[in-house]
Amino acid sequence: MRAEIEIPENVNVNLEGDKIIVKGPKGELIREFKHLRIKKEIKENKVIFSSELERKRIKALIGTWKAHLKNMFLGVLHGWKCKLKIVYSHFPVKVEVKDSEFIIHNFLGERKPRVAKIFGDVQVKIEKDEIIVSGINKEEVGQTAANIERAARIKGYDRRVFQDGIYITEKPQIMGEENVAQSA
Repeated sequence: MRAEIEIPENVNVNLEGDKIIVKGPKGELIREFKHLRIKKEIKENKVIFSSELERKRIKALIGTWKAHLKNMFLGVLHGWKCKLKIVYSHFPVKVEVKDSEFIIHNFLGERKPRVAKIFGDVQVKIEKDEIIVSGINKEEVGQTAANIERAARIKGYDRRVFQDGIYITEKPQIMGEENVAQSA
């Protein structure tokens, strides 16, 4: 079993043990790909994952690694972004970013602010009632957006009446070029 991934232009890939280091114009990503039965190598501008065994789990893992590597290439070339929308009808919500925390003030009139963690090198921009989360690591962008959405979750109220919250309107996608993700 064998999978080959073409390395795009302007991207450098290094293999150090089980770690693959991807460098591009937007930055550098490091990820560990570790399995006893799967070999990793770089030849002729391609990353090759291979295994002697023909098992479902190994085939699935190679497919997963291939997807992770493609996401890393797209991240260092273009970057990822995710959009969220602030919705409120009862109390005006004020949001701010401090260090590695996203803080939600006056949510449903609560005195204590709600806090969401911002992962890694992810940038969070607030534009009126829209929040844009961007970075080069797709997983960190998605997890940061999910943390913000989870921090504004309502418990103990009727969701049909209290629709206040922060909701993901666009899942992580390539920055600038909207159709790049479909073609890759």
